[in-house]
Amino acid sequence: MVTALAGDLPPVIRDWFDARGWSPRRHQLEMLAAARTGRNALLVAPTGAGKTLAGFLPSLVEVIERPTKGLHTLYVSPLKALAVDVQRNLLTPIAEMGLDIRVETRTGDTPADRKARQRVKPPQMLLTTPESLSLLLSHEDSALLFEGLSTIVIDEVHAFATGKRGDLLSLSMARLQQLAPGLRRVALSATVADPEAYQGWLAAHADVETVDVVMGDPGAEADIHIMLPEDERIPWSGHSGRWAARQVMKEIEAHRTSLVFCNTRSLCELIFQDLWTVNDDHLPIGIHHGSLDIEARRKVEKAMAEGRLRGLVCTSSLDLGIDWGDVDLVMQMGAPKGSSRLLQRIGRANHRLDEPSEAILIPGNRFEYLEGRAALDAIEEGVLDHEQFRPGALDVLAQHVMAVACAGPFREERMLAEVRSAAPYSGLDEATFGRVLSFIESGGYALRAYDRFKRLTREPDGTWRVSHPRFIQQHRMNAGIIVDQPLLDVRFRNGRRLGTVEEGFAATLSPGDTFYFSGLVLEVEKIDGTDLFVHASHKSARIPTYGGTRMAMSTHLAGRVRRFLAEPDEWTRFPDDVRDWLQAQAQRSALPAPDQLLVETFPHEGRHYLVIYSFEGWNAHQSLGMLITRRLESAGMGPLGFVSNDYALACYALEPITDPASLLSADILEQEFVDWVQGSHLLKRAFREVAVIGGLVERHHPGKRKSGRQVTFSTDLIYDVLRRYEPDHLLLRAAWEDARARMTDVGRLADLLDRAAGTMLHMPLDRVSPMAVPVLIMIGREQVSGGGAEDVLLMEAEAIAEEAMRLD
Repeated sequence: MVTALAGDLPPVIRDWFDARGWSPRRHQLEMLAAARTGRNALLVAPTGAGKTLAGFLPSLVEVIERPTKGLHTLYVSPLKALAVDVQRNLLTPIAEMGLDIRVETRTGDTPADRKARQRVKPPQMLLTTPESLSLLLSHEDSALLFEGLSTIVIDEVHAFATGKRGDLLSLSMARLQQLAPGLRRVALSATVADPEAYQGWLAAHADVETVDVVMGDPGAEADIHIMLPEDERIPWSGHSGRWAARQVMKEIEAHRTSLVFCNTRSLCELIFQDLWTVNDDHLPIGIHHGSLDIEARRKVEKAMAEGRLRGLVCTSSLDLGIDWGDVDLVMQMGAPKGSSRLLQRIGRANHRLDEPSEAILIPGNRFEYLEGRAALDAIEEGVLDHEQFRPGALDVLAQHVMAVACAGPFREERMLAEVRSAAPYSGLDEATFGRVLSFIESGGYALRAYDRFKRLTREPDGTWRVSHPRFIQQHRMNAGIIVDQPLLDVRFRNGRRLGTVEEGFAATLSPGDTFYFSGLVLEVEKIDGTDLFVHASHKSARIPTYGGTRMAMSTHLAGRVRRFLAEPDEWTRFPDDVRDWLQAQAQRSALPAPDQLLVETFPHEGRHYLVIYSFEGWNAHQSLGMLITRRLESAGMGPLGFVSNDYALACYALEPITDPASLLSADILEQEFVDWVQGSHLLKRAFREVAVIGGLVERHHPGKRKSGRQVTFSTDLIYDVLRRYEPDHLLLRAAWEDARARMTDVGRLADLLDRAAGTMLHMPLDRVSPMAVPVLIMIGREQVSGGGAEDVLLMEAEAIAEEAMRLD
C-alpha cells in the first residue's frame, strides 16, 4: 500500500495538526492513501488511536478539495449515543479549522421536521444507525439523496456485522452501491481477530481483494490484574464478584473516575446497591444500562463527561466508543466472557494510545478466576475472539425488500442480483428468494385469504410494487431489527418515567412488592395498562430479571481454561486456594485433558448426581439439562432437577446414574431436542421476533402503539395457524434457525456431544468432588434472597466444600 505523506494534507488540516503539536498517525495517512486510489478499507486500531479521525480524514480532505453541498459521507454506528458522541468530537475540529461542512445525526430520536429537512437539504456528513439508514432508503427520493454519496464509514463493525443488524446494513450497502456506483466502503474496529472475514463482509460480492487492511500501531500495554479477597480465598460460587464491594469502593476512592462493568442489567442494579451501601464518603456514583429512561442516561453521560462522577456502574450500553475523558480505571465484575469484550471495555480507560489503561477483574468464583487468567493471557498474546459469520437471515431480507419497494417498483431478477452482492446473501438461491417475495405478496399459503398481509403486487410485466400506500406507512412505522421484550414503563405517580421493565417480571409483582431500579428501591402501587406505578421505599428489595440469553464464555477462552486444568506447571501462577482446589480434584477424581469430557457421578445427601464439565456456556448447558432430564424421566430414574453455569452442568435424580454415555448420545439433537424446542416457549418467542422483523405483525399503528401483550397474542395466533396449516412457512423456518442457534447455542451443544462420543472420561465417585462444589452450591440459591436463608445456604456451601476437599 502507498502511504500518503503529511504534506499531502490540505494546508488547513496541516495547520490544525501543527497548532496542537500533533502529527498525523501512520494509519491515518494510510487511510487517506487508500481513499485517493478509490480503495475500500478496514482499519483495525486500538482505542485511543484516532480511529474516528482516520475514518473521516479522507472525507474532510475530499470536501475541502472538491466542495459539495450534497451528501458526501455516511457514518453508521451501532449505537445512537455513539453517533451523538462522534458528532461532538467531529464538530470541534471542523469548527476549529473553520470549514464549511455540516455534520448532523439521524436516529430514531431525531425530530420529524429535521428528518424531513435532511432529505431535502442533506448535510455533507450524516451520522446514523443501520435502522435509520434502511428507513432513508425506503423513501421515493432516496435515489436523489444518495446519488452523489462518496463514502460510507462503519464504526465498531465487530459489534454487529455477524448479527441481523449486520445483515440489514450489508443489504443497505448493496442498495447504496446501485444508487452510487462509485461508493467507497470503510469499516473501523479495535477488536477484530480475523480481518479477512470482515474484508469479505465489507466488500461488494464478498471480494476481499477490493478491501485494504490498515493496521494501527499497538499502543501501550494495558495494566490489568485480578482482584483477590483480602484473605486471598476466592469464593466457591457466585458469578458477580459481590464479595468485593468494599474493595471496589476503595479503588473508586483512589482514582479520579472509574467504570464498573457488569455483564447484565440485573447485576448492574445489584452492584450499584452494594457499592452505595459501603460508600462511606458519599462519593457521587451513578448507574447506566439500556432499560433506564434515555433522559436519565443522558444526564449520567453528561455528568461523566464533565467529571462530576467518581464511579459509574454500567453494562454493555457503554462498551463502545464513547470518549469519557478522565476515566482512569475500568473494573469488570465477574468473568469477562471473551478477550475481545474485555479489551473493548479496558479501552474506555484513558482513551489515549500512548498511556496504559488500568483495569481490574473481579472473579465471582474459582472457575471465573481461571477464566479471568485465560483472558489476561489472551490479551497479552494478542489473541482475540473469532466471530462466527453465517448466512443472512430471511426475516431481515423480507424487511429490506419491502423497504426498497416503498421507494419504488423493482424487477425481481435485478433485485436478486443486488441482494446477492451483499456478502451474507451471496449464496441465496432463486427458489428461496421467490419464497421471500411470495411471503411479502400474500403472507404465505395459510394467510393469503387476508388482505392485510398482501403488501406486494406483481404486475403482468414482472415488476413488483407496493399494493397500497398504507403499507408504506406501516413499514416505516414498524421497521427495525431490535425487537424488545414486551415492556412496562416504570413511573412515579406524578408521571415521571424512570425506564422500563419486562412484562414477564412485572407479572410477578403485586402492590407492596419492592425492587431495585435506577439505583433506587421502588415499591409497587399498581399496574395500569402499560404503566407500572411506584414510589420510593426503604424496604428490602429484589432485583428485576431480564429475558434473553446470557453471554457465554468464548470458545477460545474455554479452550484455555481446559488447558489450565491439564497443565499443573501453570498452577504456580494461581492463588494458593485455587491451586489446592485443583490438586485435590486431581487426587479425588481426575482433571481432563483439553479434548476430553469429564463426567462425574456420585451420591450426595440421598440424591444421585451427574456432573458434566464441558465449558460450553450457560445457554448450551441449560438446553442439555432440559434434554437429559427428559431422558432420565423416560428411563424411570426420577429426575429432580438440574443447575448449570458456564463451566459445568449438574443433574440430580432419585436413582443412580450409571451410564452417562447413553444420556449424551448424539441422537439427542435429532429426537428430544427437536421435540423440546417445538413444544417450548423458545420457538414462539423466536417466531414473535421474526414476525415483527419480517413485517407480518405490527408493533405500531397510526395513532397508537400495540402493547407487548397484544403483539404476543397476535403472533401466537398466527404461529398456531402456520404450525397447523403451513409448517414449512418461511418465518417458521427462520424462527427455527433463531431458536436453535441463538437461544440454545446449538453449535456448542453439538460440539459437546461430539466430544462425549469419543473422549468421555467417566469417574464414578463415592462423594462430591472439589470441582463439583461451585455448581452444586447453586442448588436452591436462585429461589432465595436475603435474610437468614442466605446464612443457611452459606453454611451448607461450607459443609459441601469441606466434604469435597477431604482427601481420605
